[in-house]
Amino acid sequence: MSDFSNQTILVTGASSGIGLASAQAYLDKNAKRVYIVGRNAQKLELAQAQLGERAIALVADVGNLAQLEQMARKIRHNGDTLDVLFANAGIAENNLIGSTTEAAFDAIFDTNVKGVFFTVQSLLPLMKLGGNIVLNASVAAHKGMQNLSLYSASKAAVRSFARTWCNDLKAQKIRVNTISPGVTLTPILQTGLKMTEQQIADFSRYLQDVVPLGRMADPTEIAAAVLFLSSSAASFVNGVELSVDGGMTQI
Repeated sequence: MSDFSNQTILVTGASSGIGLASAQAYLDKNAKRVYIVGRNAQKLELAQAQLGERAIALVADVGNLAQLEQMARKIRHNGDTLDVLFANAGIAENNLIGSTTEAAFDAIFDTNVKGVFFTVQSLLPLMKLGGNIVLNASVAAHKGMQNLSLYSASKAAVRSFARTWCNDLKAQKIRVNTISPGVTLTPILQTGLKMTEQQIADFSRYLQDVVPLGRMADPTEIAAAVLFLSSSAASFVNGVELSVDGGMTQI
């Protein structure tokens, strides 16, 4: 895996799960500075304490354009430009077609679609020539999972962004790729999908049959793939979707 020495990274949704694991992985690979972004100041403070002094916490809701612009101004004020942007922030909630509210629709699309779009647009002036953008989608966009129509559609939009942006940003030589995790053991299972510990245990047993590797992913396994896509080892990889799902979408 390539070294990230002297590079400045920004990770959204970095308070926990895949975002936190990715921030830690960049630091372990010698990143000069990693900006971690999240909505909850208390959780972000705990994440920063875990990551150490090379991590800088920025409180922002990616669905709020004013907060994104303020975030960009703080980075610019610090005199930093970005080598890598990992647009990871997203929410997952069940919805039942026939009883889905407009508020539920807006909540998912404001974060997962509008949030990704304007995160990239707000930070684009800070991206270095030849920089890297990684977007976090999901295998849910391909699987048609029950009661996840909004989440799945939002992640399909994210994957589409990578296809168009890698062409839009070719003059800046910025690569744009998508990571699509399979089921990963993160807090979103409980906080977003409202699964109990027993339900998570039952789901884990179900995955033994439907996932060739027979288990959920650990966030560190997704982080390793994120680092690959944003590294010099992937210098000719552009516009792709990398499914890190234990083979779930291949069968």
